[in-house]
Amino acid sequence: MAKTVVPEEKRRRRRPTRSGTVLSGELIVETALRMLREHGSAGLTARRLGLALDADPSTLYRYFRGMDDLTLAIGDALIGQALQGWRPTGEWRSDLRGLGLRIHAVYLAHPQAALLTANRVTGRANEVAADEAILDVLRTAGFPLPDAVRIYQAFIDQTLAFAALDAASLALPRESLRADEDMWRSTYARLPQTTHPRIAEAAPLLATRMVDSAYPTALEMLLDGAAAQWETSGGVPGRTRPSRPIPRPSQVIDSKGSVVEGGQ
Repeated sequence: MAKTVVPEEKRRRRRPTRSGTVLSGELIVETALRMLREHGSAGLTARRLGLALDADPSTLYRYFRGMDDLTLAIGDALIGQALQGWRPTGEWRSDLRGLGLRIHAVYLAHPQAALLTANRVTGRANEVAADEAILDVLRTAGFPLPDAVRIYQAFIDQTLAFAALDAASLALPRESLRADEDMWRSTYARLPQTTHPRIAEAAPLLATRMVDSAYPTALEMLLDGAAAQWETSGGVPGRTRPSRPIPRPSQVIDSKGSVVEGGQ
């Protein structure tokens, strides 16, 4: 049965741990990220986390309902790192590009944590803030709501999918990662043109490109598609349209661009 989480105002320990540390949710998440980086997901247990914090493992349940709750907090912390310093500029394409690359980079900086959290929905503050920001960029740019939701889904799922894929490579033992990268040169580059003409002609480019992430290219392709959709409804690529009213569900926009109550 899930443990009862102690309310925020009652969580702080009355005295520091033996090493003089005062616990907090943020400190626990930071320590968990370090343990994931050093030991992988198999090394992240309540017992080991308690040892790293110099605290009884049961103390962790004052902050989290269990290890899965901690996992969600770790995922939200990664999104929070990506949001730090990001501000929308009004150039929707540049804003989405910047945020996507930030999220991807943060996950790659913590590959073990990325594998653990990329497919989770936390519902926590940073994740909600990121979702609101993405949708706001699209709606402010003038995308109709159905298009904004469609692009939002493709954007966030693509970003997290590439983050998980690339993190999986980085989480491999160094020897395995090097062997995978060398495969493009040792095997694909030697396939004869008589049997594999397309691979043979592309081999030099494949050996160069396939060892790097395709996320920046895929992101640009997604933004190209969004820009094409945006232009068909009168926009200018990469720029935000002049603001226009967004009606409430009970309202509509008339032929003059004014908001009126439905049916009027």
